[in-house]
Amino acid sequence: MRELSLHILDIVQNSLTAQAQNIEIAIIENTVEDKMIVVIKDDGRGMDEKTLNKVMDPFYTTRTTRKVGLGLPLLSANAQACGGSVKVKSATGKGTTVEVVFKHSHIDRAPLGDMPSTLVSLISGSPEVNFFYVHKYNDKEFRVDTIEIKENLLGLPLNHPDVLIWLQDFFREKEKETNG
Repeated sequence: MRELSLHILDIVQNSLTAQAQNIEIAIIENTVEDKMIVVIKDDGRGMDEKTLNKVMDPFYTTRTTRKVGLGLPLLSANAQACGGSVKVKSATGKGTTVEVVFKHSHIDRAPLGDMPSTLVSLISGSPEVNFFYVHKYNDKEFRVDTIEIKENLLGLPLNHPDVLIWLQDFFREKEKETNG
């Protein structure tokens, strides 16, 4: 995948398939330490140790629609090619955490991509799920909490077209402020 936002979308789709009700997405860019860290944490079904040991195998998947699972193996290969790593922690009934580290300045590191569209896509497709997003860029920070947004909508659903347009514009503005 050419953008990290697409990898994030893929991992969060796995969280949704695992029936997560709360999903945290954190992007931490620290140019001083030359690191970019992406963390996705959910409270879904989680994985047993046997499944966890297979998640980096491209020929293993729990999906029935295809026989390969390239998401995490490709992300891991991309991270390693950029002086980074991927760690996956999971426990049955407790959820899963994926942490990806890249060398921020590495020439082969994929760009973050269109996180506002990724977030809007996730929120519109699963408005009942609570999404918590933070993007830190050095000393600047942007946070989103869909529980808080829902409270301010006074009953209007998160996936209402007018709300989605507003969210897209709001996320774009905040991402621009964060990345300066």
